[in-house]
Order: sequence, then C-alpha cells, then structure tokens
Amino acid sequence: MKIWGTPLAILAAGCLLSLSACSAYSDAPTASASGSTDATKLQVAVAFYPFEFVVDRVGGDQVAVENLTAPGAEPHDLELTPQQVASLSTVDLVVYQSGFQPAVDTAVQQAHPKQTIDTASFLTMMKASQDGADTGSSTSAEDPHTWLDPTNLVTIAEHVRDALTQARPADAQAFADNTARLVDDLNGLDTTLKSELTTCAITPFITSHAAFGYFAKRYGLTQVGINGVEPDVEPSAARIAEVQKIAEANHVTTIFFETLVSPVVSESIANDLGLKTDVLDPLEGITADSRGTNYLEVMASNGTALHKANQCS
Repeated sequence: MKIWGTPLAILAAGCLLSLSACSAYSDAPTASASGSTDATKLQVAVAFYPFEFVVDRVGGDQVAVENLTAPGAEPHDLELTPQQVASLSTVDLVVYQSGFQPAVDTAVQQAHPKQTIDTASFLTMMKASQDGADTGSSTSAEDPHTWLDPTNLVTIAEHVRDALTQARPADAQAFADNTARLVDDLNGLDTTLKSELTTCAITPFITSHAAFGYFAKRYGLTQVGINGVEPDVEPSAARIAEVQKIAEANHVTTIFFETLVSPVVSESIANDLGLKTDVLDPLEGITADSRGTNYLEVMASNGTALHKANQCS
C-alpha cells in the first residue's frame, strides 16, 4: 500500500539549549520493541538530505537509510545508477518530492516501491520565480525548496511516522516518541528564527539562487535570487545589474552564496558594490563546509547570518 500525503548570542544559545537536540537528540532514540538489528531494520530510501534527517530522527535505530544523493552532490542534477533504481523495488519506504529530481520520479515509477511518501502531494507548493525574485513571477513552475520552512518538516515527520508504523506496527510507540521529540526541536527552531528575524532594518536578502522562498515567507523577509530555482543557470548581465540596483536601493550589506554552488558570481557582485559575503545554506546536503552537522544546526546558522546581515533587533 502506498502512502501519499495523509542576537546572535540568543540564537547560538538557543541551539545549545533547545537544540541540545542538535547533538544529543539523535543519540538517544526510543528503544525498539522489536529489537532491530542491521538485518531486520526497515530499509528506507530518501531522495536527498532533509528527508534523511527526518527519517533518521523518526525511525531511530529501527531504520537504515539510503540517501540517493551523495554528500556534496547537487541534488537538482541527480542521476541514479541502475543499482539505485533497482534497490527502490526492495526497500520498505521511499521518501521523495515529485517535480524536483526527475531521475527519482522516473525511478519510483519504474520500481513500484512498497510504500512511498511524495511530499509534493500534501505540502502547499509555492510558485517558483524565473528572475530570482520571490514575487511577481508569471511562471507556473513550483519552488521545490519546501524544507526551508521548519513547519513543513513537522508535517513530513508525521507522514514518515505513519508510514513506518504501517511497515512495523510493533515499533509504533518508538516512532511516535521519536516524532514528538523531533517536532519539539523543529518548533523550537521555528520560534527562535521568528524571534531573531521579526524586526529587521533590511528586508531583502540576496543569495545565489532562489532557494529561500519558503524561508522568506515564513519569517517576513524578501528573497532576491541572483538565479532562479535552478542554481546552475548562468545569470544574464541584465539580471546582475538588476540585483545590484536592488542591493543599493535597500542598503543591503551582504551577498550570500551557498556551500554547493560556485560563489564566483556572488563574490563579483559583492566586490563591485563593496559589500560583504557570507554563507546561506539551502540544506540540500551536509558537507565538511556546512556550518553544522545537521538540519537544526545549519538552519540556526542561517538565522544568525541573516540576523547580522539584515540588521535585525
């Protein structure tokens, strides 16, 4: 059966306290009633990192997770090996987001997994913008970066809990307990980010590509992407000039770049305008360059960077 949708110091302290979860939470999942071993764990394939984070937290030691996107790889451009495609027919659950990674969409259609969670089937998808701004777009394409609103991960976690419970009812209580802890952590992160970003002298923030529409909407900011939702498209000279005008008109202090995207264009714009650069991470993957070891830590780091750059009080 398939399941389809059923300041600065304060922020840092928040990560150490409510996000002690950031390091401790994943080390102490609720013990499995079924006494899972490596051989008996539920096998779950996920399309990319944020879903891996959720499944790890909800499933705890009852699951083994395969991330189809290797660490450091750009998920937008994912291609799967024949072995990866074949493996989807044997796993207990696949978690993905249709419309984001065509290779995964095709593989799911071919492999007919036992259970699937397609997050696009139950999350409210925002329209993507072709010019990089998060408003005024006439395109009907959807912005896939749903996970940058922590409340969306709460919803995803609940669907993962239900799917894992269906696959292994004996561990239902463990999955419920793990989900409750994760939801507490995500709600704590959301509260901290709202507090830190509610009152900012500068509303727009400029980043490499328009990955932060959900984040901007949640926290009352305005995203300006040098590129649209596809990070590997070269921006036009006209777009760069437009971004420069926006930066000057709004007294922007910082041009943001990402860990998985070349910083060349962002650095060039910053140099031309005499601005700073900093990292804003869309959390498409965790690498050695990430400012944190997991979703909670990196999102807290994003909040710290924006709090400083946008002169929030």
